[in-house]
Amino acid sequence: MADQKRPYRKKRRAELEARTRRRITESMVELHRTLGPARTSISAVAERAGVRRSTVYRHFPNEAALFAACTSHWTALNPPPNLAGWAMIEDPEERLGSALEELYAYYRGTEAMMENLHRDEATMPIVKRLLGGFREYISAARETLMSGRRARGRVRQRVRAAIGLALAFETWRSLVREQGLDDPQAADLMYRLVAAAAHGSDSASGPTPRSKQRAAASGAER
Repeated sequence: MADQKRPYRKKRRAELEARTRRRITESMVELHRTLGPARTSISAVAERAGVRRSTVYRHFPNEAALFAACTSHWTALNPPPNLAGWAMIEDPEERLGSALEELYAYYRGTEAMMENLHRDEATMPIVKRLLGGFREYISAARETLMSGRRARGRVRQRVRAAIGLALAFETWRSLVREQGLDDPQAADLMYRLVAAAAHGSDSASGPTPRSKQRAAASGAER
């Protein structure tokens, strides 16, 4: 009889351990979302999860393990827009409009967490490393949105820069939180910015009137 109960007990123990680990992970995710990584302590995570600090360390022996679990859990619940779906849209302009609509909706849904991560990366190297993965995603997104565009030379450089600006979380947040635009207005403005960059020419990227004035003044001084 004892031998028959042993597998059940092991299974039950494993289930309880998994629940505890998940509770710790969810507690950290919520504290990161509301307070930010820099303001989240292990004691706070333990208190929210209803466990001891030693229990947290038993499941996650170091900061890297805890952050990795937190990141995986949050990303699974908040996946960014699928770049493969964007790539299937043949027309670059239609692709850009769809991409900005999806990305800005994603930013709105994840704003609290994204803002805290961007704020704390300056003081927490581990947060900076984790955000590196998202920046790689944004870089890939920019290349996806550049695909099929015929611009060359300086015009292509401007278009790439405009798309990069449009994709940035900081751009979205500035437009909707500081400038008072809603998501469609912000997306439309960035769409127009990219279009303006694409419709220019190499000659248009020459010296501006202001730069000409500075050059003239510099020559006069000589």
